Amino acid sequence: MAESLNPAASQHLPAFITAPGETDVLMVVMGIILALAVLGFGILFLRLHTLPERMAHKSQKIQFEIVAVLGLIALFTHMHIFWIAGLLLALIELPDFGTPLGRIAGSVEKMAGLKPGEGLTDMRETAIRQAHEAEVSPETGYGAPPVPARPVPARRKEMGHA
Repeated sequence: MAESLNPAASQHLPAFITAPGETDVLMVVMGIILALAVLGFGILFLRLHTLPERMAHKSQKIQFEIVAVLGLIALFTHMHIFWIAGLLLALIELPDFGTPLGRIAGSVEKMAGLKPGEGLTDMRETAIRQAHEAEVSPETGYGAPPVPARPVPARRKEMGHA
């Protein structure tokens, strides 16, 4: 290597300077470090980005879905307010209104002498029947065939009051 040096160059070259035709070890090492750093930063970013989703995973299904959608919107629009909203929603524990209301509805159906869930089907059939009756064609004067009414179970007689 000494015979290929310029006469104006120093005789003691640093270790990171390689001779022509040899492998540049420093460049290979730095390339590996750069690839690992980019991969590590990407994993860290995605773990941080999915933090609200992982926090809301133990909550109600609708809350989890809203947090997941907010996270996707934040990811694709790069608007961090959606991520913050998802994080706040994941931290808040929403009250469960469905279970008590379902129990009240079941109790009312039981008091009315219906089987649990039977009152809902009666309401659906009534709504379907009314919708079919309202669909009368102006040209023919006929609508959809009426839905036959289901017989309503006999109600219990109310006890006399004292």
